[in-house]
Amino acid sequence: MKTIELIVPCYNEETCVALFYNRIKEVFAQIPDARFVITYVDDGSRDRTMEEIKKVLAAAEPGTVQYISLSRNFGKESAIYAGLARSTGDYVAVLDADLQHPPELLIEMLDALEHEGYDCASARRVSRKGEPVFRSLLSKTFYHVINHITVIDLVPGSTDYRLMKRSVVDAIVSMSEKERFTKGIYAWVGFKNKWIEYENVERIAGKTKWNILGLFKYAVSGFFAFATTPLRGVVYLGMVIVLLAFIFAVYVFIGASRASSARTGYASIMILMLFLGGVIITILGMIGEYMARIYMEVKNRPIYFAREMYMISDMVHSTAEEIGESSTIQAEKKEQ
Repeated sequence: MKTIELIVPCYNEETCVALFYNRIKEVFAQIPDARFVITYVDDGSRDRTMEEIKKVLAAAEPGTVQYISLSRNFGKESAIYAGLARSTGDYVAVLDADLQHPPELLIEMLDALEHEGYDCASARRVSRKGEPVFRSLLSKTFYHVINHITVIDLVPGSTDYRLMKRSVVDAIVSMSEKERFTKGIYAWVGFKNKWIEYENVERIAGKTKWNILGLFKYAVSGFFAFATTPLRGVVYLGMVIVLLAFIFAVYVFIGASRASSARTGYASIMILMLFLGGVIITILGMIGEYMARIYMEVKNRPIYFAREMYMISDMVHSTAEEIGESSTIQAEKKEQ
């Protein structure tokens, strides 16, 4: 019997933890020939998320729930990595605790992996019903831009929700970069993937942690994580500015030669200075962003720290070691 492990990042999700577990149990009942394990990853929550996780653990069947509690809020990307790095299941899925990722899709995902020859199956939203229009517009713009300036191909509406074989998980974990963009990493590692479409689902409880500023930072992180196009664009921009400067110089020279008196041209000079100043500052900021990312990678800091963990695999290993030690002691006593 193969094991399907669910990685569930949580940040201030005290109202969703138990609801998620109850919903997952209903899905488990429809797949009797597989063993499920839920791994809650508490990303430094400030509410009672950790207490709710422990309540679920106490009430759950033995060997079905485990958790990782991070020492602080490292961010969802780091929480996902923590869960994947500690996972041991034959198949591993990543999905949110708020049930915006329908657990029922796991049935179709599992069928794709076991009977259709896919390495992973990913969920894709085909509608954004219930979302603000401005937010939906920004999302469409993000996918359009990132697919043109990066080496990866992100499918519009793609999510972090996917079920993967062990080989795919190992590939993702091997990419231990500090500034993580999981959607981009999914696309970069490749493998044979099946897209499964679903309609947008509202949160079952609580409030979303994402706002416009947070989404903008996430988008910028994706751009700089997988694109060198901005640096090439700087070169092209410099060439265009030089060409425009040459054309303007010719225009000024011709105008001055035809005029009876010299022109001061303060307005045009100020406009050019402000324009060039803005371009230079933008370029320096762009280069600074790349340098900051190199600096963070060179320091080689850990992606996360775990304050507390309860992992089934560790319990099994500990029990095996205790049995081994007990057997050794008994053997020594017999020899004596």
